[in-house]
Amino acid sequence: MPIAEDPEPRPSQGGEPGGSDPSGAGGKDPFADLVLDEEFVRSATVKEQSGRTRMLAARWKHTPPVDPGGRRSVNDGPAAPKRRFGRGPELRVVDPWGNPRPARRRGGWWRTPLVVLLVVAGLLASLNVNAISNWVSGLRSSKADAPVPVVAPETARPTTAPPSVDPKQPTVAHPWVGSPAEGWPTGAAGIEVPQAKETGVFDEDQVAAQLKLVKEFLVASNLDPRVTAGGRPDAALAMMDTKAQERAAQSLDAPSKETNPTVWFSRFDARDAIPVDDTVKVQGWTKLDDDGEGGVLVHTDYTFVYALRPGPDAAKLAAQEPTDAPRPSTAPGGATAKPVSLTVTADVAGDTWTARTIVRRTADFRFYDPAKYRNNPQKINISKTNSFAGNNSCTLDDGFFHPSFAQFDHPHPERTGPTADPYDHSKDLDGRSDCKTLSRE
Repeated sequence: MPIAEDPEPRPSQGGEPGGSDPSGAGGKDPFADLVLDEEFVRSATVKEQSGRTRMLAARWKHTPPVDPGGRRSVNDGPAAPKRRFGRGPELRVVDPWGNPRPARRRGGWWRTPLVVLLVVAGLLASLNVNAISNWVSGLRSSKADAPVPVVAPETARPTTAPPSVDPKQPTVAHPWVGSPAEGWPTGAAGIEVPQAKETGVFDEDQVAAQLKLVKEFLVASNLDPRVTAGGRPDAALAMMDTKAQERAAQSLDAPSKETNPTVWFSRFDARDAIPVDDTVKVQGWTKLDDDGEGGVLVHTDYTFVYALRPGPDAAKLAAQEPTDAPRPSTAPGGATAKPVSLTVTADVAGDTWTARTIVRRTADFRFYDPAKYRNNPQKINISKTNSFAGNNSCTLDDGFFHPSFAQFDHPHPERTGPTADPYDHSKDLDGRSDCKTLSRE
């Protein structure tokens, strides 16, 4: 049978039964009895490569394969630089047939759980809106309860006014929120007297006693809870010199616009204003000086801030003040105020709106040389005093402060004076008696 390598038939030289002798020597053909069966193929010592193997060998001779397992070899070249924000370059691998395809990125396992979590949270929020609202309210409350930086007592007059703060509505639970005085010292801790020294005819111990007396008088007349609640300032009166005591007592017995005891004492009428608690914020300074005649002169300049809740007749008294417009039923900003009982004053809810009255007092206390003047150097003698009360009625002169509450407030046409910042004690008091409009409370 002819084949491709031998197109011509082989010559026949003999009559051997197994075939002809191609050599012409008359011998037997060695391939005459060869049978190409399965046994012959399996017994072959040399095997020829398959067609696919030869194809891949030819291709990889010029383009080496890429390891699909991510392992690098010397034939892969330099590594590609990483992208910003943790994004790596796009990975591509070659499948077993030599075709490039994108590789699956590692580290993306968190996407599916995150999507599931967000969907569940959205469903829970839609089913329980009140719980979400309470949670947000709790965050606001915790923020309101956050500690406020403490402001140290002053040693001299400041050069600027206290910084502005968010003007939030104060309540019984948070009476100082929205006030620059929230971080001020409390009570007597805000009144610091300078170091005593020999002054005029008085030695150091005598001056120390006089400075102590000045502080005790400021505490008794402005911080005593019985006095601020409307009581008579008997302890403060006992510290005063005879003449000063007489003038103060007359103003308490017969208060008027010309002789109003609020010039010396901080008192509130319990019918319309009740201190939230015994806490009073204080800031100011005391200065020791020589009066030039052998005596001692003590200058004081303090601001007292009082937090107050409405009394049982607060709404009635507010309506009695002069007004040319009807009293609004809501407070500034459109928020409805919590109503206050006109009969029960012992307990009020924590969200009841409160107000603050800011009182600044300046005074010169003199201790005269007893050899020149007939006086008692162990008593208070006020030679000069001035005061200003922010958030106080301009029409009532009955010996008490009368603050305005937002839930009962109304327009005040009587406040024709300039706008004033009651917290600014960087300037001298002008002594004007006109009714001022406050820039903040």
